[in-house]
Amino acid sequence: MTNIDHIEVHGRRIAYRLRAGNVPTLVFLCGYASDMEGTKAAALDELAERRGLSMLRFDYSGTGSSGGRFDDGTLARWLEEAVALIDRLTEGPLLLVGSSMGGWIALHLALLRPERVAALVGVAAAPDFTEWGFTDEQKAALEREGRLEEPNPYGPAPQLFTRAFWESGQRMRLLDGEVAVEAPVRLLHGELDAEVPLDIAFRLLRSLRSADVQLNVIKGGGHRLSEPHEIHALLSTIEALLEPSA
Repeated sequence: MTNIDHIEVHGRRIAYRLRAGNVPTLVFLCGYASDMEGTKAAALDELAERRGLSMLRFDYSGTGSSGGRFDDGTLARWLEEAVALIDRLTEGPLLLVGSSMGGWIALHLALLRPERVAALVGVAAAPDFTEWGFTDEQKAALEREGRLEEPNPYGPAPQLFTRAFWESGQRMRLLDGEVAVEAPVRLLHGELDAEVPLDIAFRLLRSLRSADVQLNVIKGGGHRLSEPHEIHALLSTIEALLEPSA
C-alpha cells in the first residue's frame, strides 16, 4: 500500500495516497463523509498495482486523514481540492472513478478539465442530491437551523448536513440541462439502491452529451456496491475502458 502524504490547498491539509505508474492515472473520488480507505478504493489500488498504473486517492477536508472541520465542507470546496490535487500531482490522461457524491464531483472535474479526462466511471453516482435527496421539510430545517442530522445507515453517529453544503450543491446542479461531458462514461447502479434512486442513473445517462455512455444495473444491488461480485463488475468495467490504451 502507498504511504499517506499531505498537500496544502488554500490552507487546508489534504491527505492523499499516490501510486506511481503509467497513464491513464486512476483517480478515486469518495462519497459524502467517506474516506479513501474503503473497499472500492482498495480494490482499485490493487488493480492499479497489477496493471502498473498510476493512481490517486484522497480525503476531502474534514474527512478521513485530512485536516479541517467536516462542518466547513461544501461541494464547491471539495471540488476545488480535487482540481488542485489532479493539477499538482498528476500528468496526462485521467480515468475518474466517483462513488456516490464522488460521481457528482467527477462530472464537474470532467467539465473543468475535459482535455485530461479519458473516461469516467460513476458508482451509484449522485449528481444533484441536494435537490432530490431531501424532503421539503428537511430543506426547511436546513434553512431554519443551518444544519440537519439524520440517521446514518453505516454507523452509530448521525449523518450531518449543513446549509452551506446544501446551498453549494444547489448552485452546482447538473441534471436540469445537458451535461457537456464528451468522454466515455460508464455508470454502475444497484437495482435496489435506497439512497440514490435508479431513476437518477437514467436521468444522468440521458443528460450526458457523450455518445459513449453505458449503464450497468446490478440486480439486487444496494447503494454501496461493495460485495465481491459488485467489485468485480467495477474492475471489469475499468479493465474494458483500459483496453484501447493497453
